[in-house]
Amino acid sequence: MSLARSPLLKSAAALGLVAVVGTTLLAGVHRLTADRIADQERRMVLEQLGQIVPPDRYDNAMHEDYVTFRDEQHFPQGQEVTAYRARKGSQPVAVILRFDAVDGYNGPIRLLVGIEESGRLAGVRVTSHRETPGLGDAIDTARSDWILGFTGRSLANPEPAGWAVERDGGEFDQFTGATITPRAVVEAIQGALEFYELSGRDLFDQPAAAPPEAAS
Repeated sequence: MSLARSPLLKSAAALGLVAVVGTTLLAGVHRLTADRIADQERRMVLEQLGQIVPPDRYDNAMHEDYVTFRDEQHFPQGQEVTAYRARKGSQPVAVILRFDAVDGYNGPIRLLVGIEESGRLAGVRVTSHRETPGLGDAIDTARSDWILGFTGRSLANPEPAGWAVERDGGEFDQFTGATITPRAVVEAIQGALEFYELSGRDLFDQPAAAPPEAAS
């Protein structure tokens, strides 16, 4: 091997080593960041489960009593839905569905939609989103009380035509300059209610997923 080629090989080897080390570090940082984000969302889910269905209304470990399923008609894009079940004295009280409104302006909007056994909404919360600050982020309770307006609603309140934002002829407020975000949330909640009316009560008869994990 010539002396002229030796420095080139050394430089290439050094660059390769730097690339390997850099890739390893980036992967480690990504894993740590992803774990931290997942843990934060898990804590938020646990807190918001109690906001939607107050603890005095059930006596089971709701965060462990859950099932998962897919239903493309009501929860599109093949997403896995988690259903947390609240019971009291073994009797169904409510189910809280964790899923995505897939048509958000900047991506999916993760929702918790609580539905009482009667089919009425117990409450709705947003657990994560990437909507535009100052516009679409009004879906977050930290920014406004808009999402609280769904409590007590059902498929009969309003009638089907009312399940839309005002711009589309419905009853729900839109945000100035950000109609896409509330439209996605309204449509997703309506889809969840339609699912529950068709087969939601069957969720209470299914065995709990294992191992139990609050935000799987």
